[in-house]
Amino acid sequence: MSKRAFTIVELIITITIMGVLMILAVVSINATQVRARDDERKTDIEAIATALESYYNVGDDSASQYNRYPSTALASSESSIRSYLRDINMQSVMAPGEETISLVAATNSTQTTTGISPQPTYSQYVYQPINSAGSRCTSGECRKYNLYYRLETDNTVYKYTSKNQ
Repeated sequence: MSKRAFTIVELIITITIMGVLMILAVVSINATQVRARDDERKTDIEAIATALESYYNVGDDSASQYNRYPSTALASSESSIRSYLRDINMQSVMAPGEETISLVAATNSTQTTTGISPQPTYSQYVYQPINSAGSRCTSGECRKYNLYYRLETDNTVYKYTSKNQ
């Protein structure tokens, strides 16, 4: 009577193949999660831009304040965002995985993805209102804006520009 069993070589080969398949599955899941977070960032920026365009067209509570964008005061607090962008879903101003507001105001007038300050991170969006002179708009009539965000897939900063220039 002969007993049938697996040899040690067969077991090692099987375990090795299973290990390789597990590694491939984990890498694939991580890449999918990164793409999903980047898609959420793009959706957030589009939602913020839509709310800013609505503010431009309708204005705030005083009927005389329209055809302009909010100043840097927009990004000062959650209550400011709610005041200026009344229709926005607050999740749109929170980067993926964040529980606090991720929208910050630019501190300079440089309108390039490499020169903007602060540089956006994966968990931070930068709002840069610009006045008619091309400077950072801290009050008054802001004629246009730029939104900056960074994607994880290529670690690149992107710029979204207002419709009205």
